[in-house]
Amino acid sequence: MADFIHKKNRFTLFQIIILGFAAVILIGALLLMLPVSSKAGIITPFNEALFTSTSAVCVTGLVVQDTATYWSWFGQGIILVLIQIGGLGVITVAVSFALLSGRKISLMQRSVMQEAIAAPKVGGIVRLTGFVLKGTFLIEFIAALIMMPVFVKDFGAKGIWMAIFHSISAFCNAGFDLMGTENVKYASLTSYVSHPLINITIMLLIIIGGIGFLTWEDILKNKYRIKSYRMQTKVILTTSLILILFPAVFFFFRDFADLPMQERVFSSLFQAVTPRTAGFNTANLTMMTEAGLGIVIALMLVGGSPGSTAGGMKTTTLAVIIANTLACFRRKEDAQMFGRRIEDSAIKNAATIFMMYIVFFFGGAIVISVVEGLPFSTCLFETASAIGTVGLTLGITPGLGVISQIILMILMFLGRVGGLTLIYAALSESGKKISKLPREKITIG
Repeated sequence: MADFIHKKNRFTLFQIIILGFAAVILIGALLLMLPVSSKAGIITPFNEALFTSTSAVCVTGLVVQDTATYWSWFGQGIILVLIQIGGLGVITVAVSFALLSGRKISLMQRSVMQEAIAAPKVGGIVRLTGFVLKGTFLIEFIAALIMMPVFVKDFGAKGIWMAIFHSISAFCNAGFDLMGTENVKYASLTSYVSHPLINITIMLLIIIGGIGFLTWEDILKNKYRIKSYRMQTKVILTTSLILILFPAVFFFFRDFADLPMQERVFSSLFQAVTPRTAGFNTANLTMMTEAGLGIVIALMLVGGSPGSTAGGMKTTTLAVIIANTLACFRRKEDAQMFGRRIEDSAIKNAATIFMMYIVFFFGGAIVISVVEGLPFSTCLFETASAIGTVGLTLGITPGLGVISQIILMILMFLGRVGGLTLIYAALSESGKKISKLPREKITIG
């Protein structure tokens, strides 16, 4: 991969990122097809292996086969490796191997790394990559140790593997779980709905993984000096907090009002955190109100933050659109946040990403609804889960046909690599023009 990145004359930065993810997905699918990957020792159909590999690399969690009951230890191990690669980013992992081998990282490779993890500049990118790797493995290791006593108590020696698997899956915002049984498949974490340790640990992993690597660095650097945080860090933390608290309050008083208090509190918080974009669930989603499911869909579309293990439109996209809307309401020339002016290019990118997600989200749901003959609202939930790389489901994904599976795979891929990355990869940079067309006014609204 490192040599592939070096071929700068053949591929643009964005094409390298796209091809890197695609290559890992294909390799993962071929490995999952092997008889040793399934518990039954059979060859898994290519479309099912490809769907699972895409979901793992794109850290989504939508599955067509129950992870715990269908896949063998080997298959689960392959899925976990794909989740880790997808969470860190294919380019980050590839260049990390180059660093470990003692090879010098070229400027081209540093530029690709910058795009892959949404770093503001090329300078210090190697150091930042080391920080990301060390921080990731340390957090996953600590979380696994915390959850291990609970899982070992419930599952014996198998609990060690389950603690490791769920720690990595949660931190990478993947949503894959090993809780299914032959009698109750696709169970997720419903059996731990009121367990404080599991709930709190999983939620913290989701949040820490979803706020972004650059946000960690800023927090660790400035600690309690909040005024010294970068504007992006303030936007991410503020938006994330709002998108957790308000839905949690709604769920508490509306969807889970009949539950015992402890279960009610944890269910409300967990279902507010997990759509961003983890895919675990502790409650039966089919029992939630239509309004509650609508909020979950909105949360799934927003997703996590730039440079994180999460997908979706990103919290900064939503924040920029809101800031621009408020600026229009107040008849201000520039959108502003935390005493800083937002660049016009950021507003254009945010509007473009928002429109792309809405079009693909609705378009995919329409096609699946027509092909499968399913309710449109149910299909909207699945497409939001796919494009937001969440993994939550109302139970229809395992029964979908090949065409619908392909649509969800495309949406998962789009949600992980990013809409603008796909656009920039598809359009040649050589097509830029210096000349401009004549300007003319158009009435809006």
